[in-house]
Amino acid sequence: MALIVHKYGGTSMGSTERIRNVAKRVAKWARAGHQMVVVPSAMSGETNRLLGLAKELAPVKSNEATNRELDMLAATGEQASSALLAIALQAEGMQSVSYAGWQVPIKTNSAYTKARIESIDDQRVRADLAQGKVVIVTGFQGIDEQGHITTLGRGGSDTSAVAVAAAMKADECLIYTDVDGVYTTDPRVVPEARRLHTVSFEEMLEMASMGSKVLQIRSVEFAGKYKVPLRVLSSFTPWDIDINEEAKSGTLITFEEDEKMEQAIVSGIAFNRDEAKISVVGVPDKPGIAYQILGAVAEANIEVDMIIQNISKDGKTDFSFTVNRNEFARAMDLLKDKVVPALGATEVVGDTKICKVSIVGIGMRSHVGIASKMFRALSEEGINIQMISTSEIKTSVVIDEKYMELAVRALHKAFDLDQPAA
Repeated sequence: MALIVHKYGGTSMGSTERIRNVAKRVAKWARAGHQMVVVPSAMSGETNRLLGLAKELAPVKSNEATNRELDMLAATGEQASSALLAIALQAEGMQSVSYAGWQVPIKTNSAYTKARIESIDDQRVRADLAQGKVVIVTGFQGIDEQGHITTLGRGGSDTSAVAVAAAMKADECLIYTDVDGVYTTDPRVVPEARRLHTVSFEEMLEMASMGSKVLQIRSVEFAGKYKVPLRVLSSFTPWDIDINEEAKSGTLITFEEDEKMEQAIVSGIAFNRDEAKISVVGVPDKPGIAYQILGAVAEANIEVDMIIQNISKDGKTDFSFTVNRNEFARAMDLLKDKVVPALGATEVVGDTKICKVSIVGIGMRSHVGIASKMFRALSEEGINIQMISTSEIKTSVVIDEKYMELAVRALHKAFDLDQPAA
């Protein structure tokens, strides 16, 4: 008997019919003798609907008090889908019980709308499992030290599921989604994209951080930290598919780098449209400048991605970095109001029409010339590179957004990702 965590995305929970199918699938696993914990997302579109209502009523500038209420509101989406799933399981003849994050409790910090999990008390869940119940825990939410409901940011149900699996030392965490695994790139952009049977945790971490939307990056970080075996698979296979076949389907995110994996130099191409570039122009070139610019941004809880500082000319330099497009306006206001006057910089300029494209692969460690091959493929398509960032197993570039799909297709072909794996 294994302890298994299932996570179902919003599309899988999108209607009563789909919820019934999820219940039948979970019941199948439970009848096979497994202890089951299920973490569902809100029904598809529900979180957007709720936040859309809030947007109509909210003050122009959001503040901590508003963000607290947004979490209070958004958390109801998962609460509804969890209760509906428990009812559907009971109709299947299974004992089941649903809990909101605060009832478990899943304890988080107080960063409303993007809280981080600090601890999970699994006593209550274990007691129910021991009584033969299927336990459903709301994804995406928790409770802070003051007893306020918090949410983990978009896609946070993945993180909830992996965190629950880690806390309970689950045998495997299965993430059911509307795709049947992790692909070499988005099949909607490159129809020749292939599904990967296995991908290393490091590669998945880079692909998630570079914009691959299959898993939220924090869920992959959690899985890596606590060595949670993770599988991404489709919720649209028939619920009565043979359980052994289902248990081997999708993409397994592994911690072992086997010999086969080394043959693929590049495993995938990731891309992200949600980026914006900010440049602080005419900054005095002296020690501590990067900290003065980025320290203020970090204090405002704005995450920075790629950073570049140009060579100094006449004692002045330009400092550029990228942020999430949602944070762009706030970061620009902060820099114009506080940082530029304090630094004596010339101006702040921004560009929201950029994107990031990355090649990822653990095979890059042991092969040279990979970055130059990437740059050549882009130059042959006449695509200009604005920023470059590299790590041991990835190379990322910032380019004009209008060339994104062309770049992804060119790179997918250049690295033979449309060819079947050896």
